[in-house]
Amino acid sequence: MYFEQFYLACLAHASYMLGSEGEAAVVDPQRDVDIYLQAAQEQGLKIRHIFETHLHADFVSGHKELAARTGATIYMGERAGARFAHVRLRDSSEVRFGDVRITALETPGHTAEAVCLVVRDLGKSPEPAMVLTGDTLFIGDVGRPDLSKQYTAQQLAGMLYDSLHEKLLRLPDGVLVYPAHGAGSLCGRNMRADRFSTIGTERLTNPALQVRNREDFVQQLTANLPPRPAYFAQDAELNREGASALEDLPPLPPIAPDRLQSLIKEGANALDTRSPEQFAAGHVPGSINIPLSGQFATWAAIVLGLEGRPVLIAESPERVAESRTRLARVGIEECIGALAGGLEEWKHAGLGLASVPQISAAELSARRNGLQILDVRRENEWQAGHIEGALWWPLDRFSSELPGVDRERPLAVHCKSGYRSAIACSLLLRAGYRSITNVVGGFDAWQQAALPCVSG
Repeated sequence: MYFEQFYLACLAHASYMLGSEGEAAVVDPQRDVDIYLQAAQEQGLKIRHIFETHLHADFVSGHKELAARTGATIYMGERAGARFAHVRLRDSSEVRFGDVRITALETPGHTAEAVCLVVRDLGKSPEPAMVLTGDTLFIGDVGRPDLSKQYTAQQLAGMLYDSLHEKLLRLPDGVLVYPAHGAGSLCGRNMRADRFSTIGTERLTNPALQVRNREDFVQQLTANLPPRPAYFAQDAELNREGASALEDLPPLPPIAPDRLQSLIKEGANALDTRSPEQFAAGHVPGSINIPLSGQFATWAAIVLGLEGRPVLIAESPERVAESRTRLARVGIEECIGALAGGLEEWKHAGLGLASVPQISAAELSARRNGLQILDVRRENEWQAGHIEGALWWPLDRFSSELPGVDRERPLAVHCKSGYRSAIACSLLLRAGYRSITNVVGGFDAWQQAALPCVSG
């Protein structure tokens, strides 16, 4: 049996391909599907099956395009309500090709339609070799239970407990576990960075699986859930309908500097995808910095929404194209265009630049009495440790008005390492806050300098 994991780090998303005797299946494909077609060609396989473990909420799947380009059959959980041709999976539904046998387990909990896929390599053994768990069971965590319109988080958490204990944990300890997401995904809270595990390892080490009582499990899983991004429901519906092919997106028109200046005055989103350092040194006034180097698409969807219609600013046409693809992966399909010639053309047109002052952790400590300090990390990070006297407002709950923050006083902004604070600084400047400074290295640098902090 051929087996390969495709890991898309920017979305912490794992997809898979299995093959045997010239035939292949793809599980939970990302939107840009050429990687699967290329891998299949290299392995001498034809993609005949496409499985979705559930309706993904944090990215747009490429299942519909991949099926159109290969003639493959799409398989989904019975309760998905998909609006395209597919085969409904129930408990014990099986698909076999060559030595591969895939058996579905209905595992509601993260979503109502969720399934896990038990894989046997019959060329080696009739026993299960691995289970592809989607967002039901992660490495060190389980899926969040608050993504349904039909069920409460408590109802789904109860279903998840049953799915874990009555189905997945009945598999042998040696069965390999391959989830659809890794550390950094918003579909869970405390995933480990490992890309796979075993049922036995998770049985012993996964904190969620140590809670043996169903009532306690429901209470713990639904307490202090992180905010659910607004775009999650939209992406789930896009996946229920099936997204269009990426090549069907219209080309990006070039936007002249004077036109971009007018668009910003009219409220358009100018999205600068360069690094925080480049943005801080000089940028188009009023633009928003979401660096391409990190979880770019996720934060773009959170900050701008799927209808944000940005104008892209990047160092090169290649980086513009990459930005566009990554935005489409989360459902941001409509862009006004891209700044023609990038920042160099803006400067050539004689238009002014704005900048963001930078400060080190040591300088922040020395000047803290004269500064407001704003921490934009998530709640669990804040609770684990923060700078005494700092204000807290997580980036995923940002608005143009931050209670407790004085617009007129100097404000130093930090996150964990500097990525999110760069985004926050650009949003604050755009909203009219004055004297904004970014803390280089963030809270990590503060701790590395052995500077005092408090917790709780």
